[in-house]
Amino acid sequence: MLAGVGLSVIPGRVFAGSVHPEPREGIDASEVLPDEDVAKFGKSVQEVFNMIREIPEIADGIGCYCGCFTRPGYRSLLTCFHKGGRGMGCPICQGEAKLAFRRHKEGQTLDQIRRAIDARFG
Repeated sequence: MLAGVGLSVIPGRVFAGSVHPEPREGIDASEVLPDEDVAKFGKSVQEVFNMIREIPEIADGIGCYCGCFTRPGYRSLLTCFHKGGRGMGCPICQGEAKLAFRRHKEGQTLDQIRRAIDARFG
């Protein structure tokens, strides 16, 4: 449990009441909402979901600063884009996803991406 907050903590680096969890081996994007479920939110939202679908192993190793960690079933930024997540309308979830995607495409490691997210959103 996180001291004084009453939340279970996944081993990782604690920040803003949540953690950067270690990505699960073999994780995929099969739980990310499909395009037909997010189309009504516009093309820019669909693009963010497509980004997450390309980097599930990275997104699964990043915590979200928006408060998603208080939601049932939350594990990582990846789960913000699952059913019940806030990825459809949250600018922080979407911002972290865009930053992670861009940095990953630049060849940065997960630790480098985490530091960039911490610097921007922390």
